Amino acid sequence: MIKIIFTLTLILIQTLNLKSEEFKINEIISGLDSPWSLTFKNQNEILITEKSGQILLVNLKDNIIRKLNHNLKILEDGQGGLLEILYYNNMIFVSYSENRGKGKSSTSVASAIFDDENLQFNNIFRAEPPINSGYHFGSRLIIKDNFLFITVGERGKGMIAQDPSKHAGSIIKIHLDGSIPNDNPKFNGKDNWLPEIYQIGLRNPQGMDVSPFDNKIYLTNHGAKGGDWFGEAKYGENYGWKILGWGGTNYTGTKIGPKWKKGFTKAIKYWVPSIAVSSMVIYKGDEFEEWNGDALITSLRDQSLRKIKFKKNKLINEKIIFKNKIGRIRDIEIEKNSGVIFLITDQGSMWRLSK
Repeated sequence: MIKIIFTLTLILIQTLNLKSEEFKINEIISGLDSPWSLTFKNQNEILITEKSGQILLVNLKDNIIRKLNHNLKILEDGQGGLLEILYYNNMIFVSYSENRGKGKSSTSVASAIFDDENLQFNNIFRAEPPINSGYHFGSRLIIKDNFLFITVGERGKGMIAQDPSKHAGSIIKIHLDGSIPNDNPKFNGKDNWLPEIYQIGLRNPQGMDVSPFDNKIYLTNHGAKGGDWFGEAKYGENYGWKILGWGGTNYTGTKIGPKWKKGFTKAIKYWVPSIAVSSMVIYKGDEFEEWNGDALITSLRDQSLRKIKFKKNKLINEKIIFKNKIGRIRDIEIEKNSGVIFLITDQGSMWRLSK
């Protein structure tokens, strides 16, 4: 049963202290079914996806949660299901593992005009080819300068991320209607790349945001056994998977390749061993004004929220805001009017982080 928790005596309040930084983290919704993403429709309404296929409209002011009908054909398999959701100018964009038949699926993206009763989605992108695998869908979405950027995982197929004739293991850039920009790498010297591809060589990028300070795109990417990273998306470049191992190894313990070498994009921060990075945002807001410009990065394995201070793609420092407090953190968003931070966890809760 989904429940919005509004009575203060029922809210789990933990005042955490990290080197004189005090804040509260409050559980405001419980009982969600494997939530994957959240997006603000306005200051009082949030849209949430559940991996099983539900889209929820949460009204924090009126204490109401509604399920929205939709027409998506989802194959919930392993890590796949209904994944990212993004609200923009009365449109909803979602990424999901689309059922392509015979057990195959793809990271697909669809859009719909917002309707609080029934959402009629139309696909605007499908990763080709469809693959029989329940692994590594990527699936984060951002909009920058009226272009839609999409992360696509390599579906557990390794070196496919080095094949630009396939979408797996890449970042995609398209217009909001799904059409292809004429300035993509395909049209600027990368003749063998698919026209939607912006960058290749990724494994499972599940976090992405555009900085409101420098207008650059930053992302997080799952490594194998070690080798998670945070870095910048670079036009026409290659992050190197699976030529590079980013400091990690295969799960069998065998070596993959060097952490980094010349000719490939270098990340800002690597984690060895892995923390299982999930989502991220570049913080901008009044609630934690001292964090402006920093990357806030969530993790699954050690259930942490981390703050990365960086400048010109160089790491300055990393701080763990909290760890092992609320469960496996799947997504993070900022309410832009207040700067208050919202998080969702695999354990089925939504949390509010404030001072």
